[in-house]
Amino acid sequence: MPDNPTPPEPPKAWLIVWASFVCLAVIFGVSYSFAAFFENFAKEFSAQRADVSLVFGLCGLVYFVLGALGGILADRWGPRVVCMTGMALIALGLYLTSLAQSLGHIYLSFGLLVGLGIAFVYTPAIAAVQPWFTTRRVLASGIAGSGVGAGTLIVPVAVSYLLGHISWRETLQAMALGVLLLGCGAAYLLERAPSLGAGASGQASGLTLAQTLKTPVFRWLYLCALISAPVMFIPFAHISAAARDAGMLEAQAVGLVGLIGIGSVTGRFGIAWVANRWGRIQTLLLMQCLLGLTYFLWAGAQEPWMFSIFALCFGLSYGSIVSLLPAICMELFGGKAVSAIIGTLYTGAALGNLLGPVLAGKVFDLTHSYTLVIYLALGLSAVAAASCWRTLKYADQKY
Repeated sequence: MPDNPTPPEPPKAWLIVWASFVCLAVIFGVSYSFAAFFENFAKEFSAQRADVSLVFGLCGLVYFVLGALGGILADRWGPRVVCMTGMALIALGLYLTSLAQSLGHIYLSFGLLVGLGIAFVYTPAIAAVQPWFTTRRVLASGIAGSGVGAGTLIVPVAVSYLLGHISWRETLQAMALGVLLLGCGAAYLLERAPSLGAGASGQASGLTLAQTLKTPVFRWLYLCALISAPVMFIPFAHISAAARDAGMLEAQAVGLVGLIGIGSVTGRFGIAWVANRWGRIQTLLLMQCLLGLTYFLWAGAQEPWMFSIFALCFGLSYGSIVSLLPAICMELFGGKAVSAIIGTLYTGAALGNLLGPVLAGKVFDLTHSYTLVIYLALGLSAVAAASCWRTLKYADQKY
């Protein structure tokens, strides 16, 4: 055994975990608070649902596509500088959105600028955790990743409360200030793991990004992320609107996004126990199947409690999947280019994040129903599960 005075999982590693937790809570709290602004944007600018959904879709497209760039920059400069820059961009985007005079302005400020800021935080904050851990990597990843669920739970509900007391423009300005204070403070605590050294990849073992892209296991994992993305993001943009159509009160409808957050936190904490016993990719396959099955709950939802059960189950499967992916990348490909690899994997979700909510809104505008959307999501879930099965086939190969 090599002489290494530094413990595999030093106490500072857990500080990195909680800093990552806060960073993810902030950025996804901002992203998923979109549901609370949906009706305000639609009424203010006399827009249809497909047009308003494009804001959410653009934001996701940008942060998933440019997440690879954020990862590459973090591999070179470290997560602190990149994440603090991202937080500043998010705050600027929110402030400019508060000044918008047309939906087109919101496409630029929220869709593009906030999306760019999230791209500079998301991948570096998640990837910063992985190299600090060995045996408890899934647990650490789950705790850090549960920040997504916590932000999804807390921020949309807080935003909904603020919207009941101040205008939507003032609410966005309050969010911008919160991102600057809390987000930048948490980003400052993120450090590069000692095992990665001071360079772009240090002496860490593993594959480069170019080597990873040539492996069949990455290609199948990428296809799984690509196909499952619409299934994962349609509810964030549309479940509140669907619930309002069914007669739910505004606060209850927006609160469904918070319930998704509760389910997500539960999944991210609990999935480590399952993954350590069944295997990470096997557990990913199970969660992909569960994600698709939750749409049967949406199909039968008529009462508030039925929508609530859907939101909790959907959040559980969604949170588990997102928590597993970084740990799987570290396990399969090593730490040499882990930020860039995770960022590249997340580009697979970009197209689905853009087209899923937008096309779902278009289908609703044409049919005045989400029934066809649900059937399409079920079909995509089946294809994603099959891709995950193929990933499992190649997972044991050494590259």
